[in-house]
Amino acid sequence: MAGGGGAAPAPKQDELQPHPVRDQLPNVSYCITSPPPWPEAILLGFQHYLVMLGTTVIIPTALVPQMGGGDDEKARVVQTILFVSGLNTLFQTFFGTRLPAVIGGSYTFVAPTISIILAGRYSDIVDPHEKFLHIMRGTQGALIVASTLQIVVGFSGLWRNVTRFLSPLSAVPLVALAGFGLYELGFPGVAKCIEIGLPQLVLLIIFSQYIPHAIHAEKAVFDRFAVLFSVAIIWVYAFLLTVGGAYKHAAPKTQLHCRTDRSGLVGAAPWIRVPYPFQWGAPTFDAGEAFAMMAASFVALVESTGSFIAVSRYASATPLPPSVLSRGIGWQGLGILLDGLFGTANGSSVSVENAGLLALTRVGSRRVVQISAGFMIFFSILGKFGAVFASIPAPVIAALYCLLFAYVGSVGLSFLQFCNLNSFRTKFILGFSVFMGLSVPQYFNEYTSVAGYGPVHTGARWFNDIINVIFSSKPFVAGFIAFFLDNTLHRHDNATRKDRGNHWWHRFRSFKGDTRSEEFYSLPFNLNKFFPSV
Repeated sequence: MAGGGGAAPAPKQDELQPHPVRDQLPNVSYCITSPPPWPEAILLGFQHYLVMLGTTVIIPTALVPQMGGGDDEKARVVQTILFVSGLNTLFQTFFGTRLPAVIGGSYTFVAPTISIILAGRYSDIVDPHEKFLHIMRGTQGALIVASTLQIVVGFSGLWRNVTRFLSPLSAVPLVALAGFGLYELGFPGVAKCIEIGLPQLVLLIIFSQYIPHAIHAEKAVFDRFAVLFSVAIIWVYAFLLTVGGAYKHAAPKTQLHCRTDRSGLVGAAPWIRVPYPFQWGAPTFDAGEAFAMMAASFVALVESTGSFIAVSRYASATPLPPSVLSRGIGWQGLGILLDGLFGTANGSSVSVENAGLLALTRVGSRRVVQISAGFMIFFSILGKFGAVFASIPAPVIAALYCLLFAYVGSVGLSFLQFCNLNSFRTKFILGFSVFMGLSVPQYFNEYTSVAGYGPVHTGARWFNDIINVIFSSKPFVAGFIAFFLDNTLHRHDNATRKDRGNHWWHRFRSFKGDTRSEEFYSLPFNLNKFFPSV
């Protein structure tokens, strides 16, 4: 043997073993039932409030002008969404899944809302404010009807029966694309004002990933409050650019994205205002619009299932029992009902960005999210103060999304630890579902952007909207394909059961199958007896 050095020593057996499988995520500082100290919990709750503001502002900014509203209407809609989101988050954390999940506005409901905006029955209304009120009432009626789908499916236990067949393998595409599927809201939004968005992204990574390891701090500060530190610095930086005249002669679109005084919310928001049901008038109902909104409600139901699974993982809880998941969907349906009653022009689902924030902070405390709900309600009533925070430039929020959505996508991939990755069945289901989950919605979106309408273009507008909404959702398409293939392809083989990881989740199929489930998900005030599905 050349060199005469002899053979290298054989590695120890422990070094050849893969990482152990964990049904709870380790290294989480505070789980669901272990709240941090009050000062820290309040700051963390405010951080959750800041993160959910992105969707809360972006959706009304896109929809209200098309509805005929101005800055006044936009400010009132933002306040209403904040108020209802606070209520829905409290209901979910107290009576729903009891996970630290923020319930906020959902992009899934944007498409049917735009369809309502373009409906012919509003085209003859000349006055913009009057048109806004009529369209808002139409969305309210559609949301009220659509909420019944989730209420019935959730509280009847039907969704419990469906999710019992969900395995770790079929959960991977659903959860992964719940995060990765929102890539269009990430760097493309950062690039709209690169001199603000890119520094925000870089600072966020430095504060959360590099500084804690560089200073070897005993107490987590920079990583836990990385969002607060980075947003505060970049917000001041953007303000200085604005007052310094950096965008004085820039294009209108650049000014809209870069300046800190272009949101129109601070001047339009009232000092004090409490949103109330039917504030825009009595809802109106149209069967076609209701069916389209019900399709969006069904898609949001599936997407929220993936987000709930991600939240349970990052909160270091055990896998969600199907009965608890079904209960959470029922309460989410009640949340959409509140959206319709108050008039938010948008439905609710689990906030993906806040699920990612649980990972960034490593704090999955239920109390923190309940405090954030308090901030939502407080700042929705004190309109001027809430509008100040809501005027954070959109590229700053998009930079946060780049990291937070990535965390949610990665937790979906983490469920592969339960599966046999050396199985060709696993490779086929995983690869095909993820690829089609990206490819099919891309086709629908490209077709719509070119033709002005979706691939399904029949005389029945409501039918077109249903199909286009369903097949434009990446997590829905990927999750449905994976769920179908996983439950029909060689399902009864003994080897298949282990390949798909079902044996790891078997004891969590029942609420009482594991003692930890009762600790994490049991309802307060002995309310479990009112939910027979539990």
